[in-house]
Amino acid sequence: MKITVLGATGHTGQYLVRQALQQGHTVTAVVRNPGKLTVHHDNLKVVEADIFSADSLKTHFKGQDVIMSCLGFPTYFFSAVTGYTLSMNATISAMREAQVNRIITMTSWYTEYNSRTESPYLIRFLLLPMIRSVLTNMFEMEQLLQKTEDINWTVVRPPGLKNLPASAQEFLTHEGYFVPDSNGYPAGSAVARGDVARFMLSLLNSNAWVKKGVAIVTK
Repeated sequence: MKITVLGATGHTGQYLVRQALQQGHTVTAVVRNPGKLTVHHDNLKVVEADIFSADSLKTHFKGQDVIMSCLGFPTYFFSAVTGYTLSMNATISAMREAQVNRIITMTSWYTEYNSRTESPYLIRFLLLPMIRSVLTNMFEMEQLLQKTEDINWTVVRPPGLKNLPASAQEFLTHEGYFVPDSNGYPAGSAVARGDVARFMLSLLNSNAWVKKGVAIVTK
């Protein structure tokens, strides 16, 4: 397939680009700083673009089968995070102009506020308050996609991320804001970035999670 990757220089994005090329796909990596992408391949095109500008993106979306986004934005304590919604607004506009209707993007467990009460004590009271502004904007982006009727979107929600390559482990999935175990508690707390990329790419051959958000973790 022809895939455009947003956030290609990020930790998860680099795994996604490498795995997509290994699987024989043609990849256009949209980056702000080409020097940060260390992958070189005949089927890889690296382009500079402004992820907040539909006009800047649409040129690189034309003729593509799918947009895959691993964009991430830092948390701020004293101001709201807006990168997820602003970039997705530009992406959706560019997709419409380029006539691409499939996007696979990633957020996180616990984007929905009430789901956070199910998280383990330390995560709920130490980690989640630190990344609250990121989770809030991720949730706003998810809501934006849910109102988008003409785009076939999938939101992949991993828990904490480990800088590790893909494993061969089976995935546990749940249409919700975390993956529950048999008692309803969160089943795990972290997953390898390489496995997130592996799961995202597995969706290229499946309609199972179209127009849905899916929480994932490995067994």
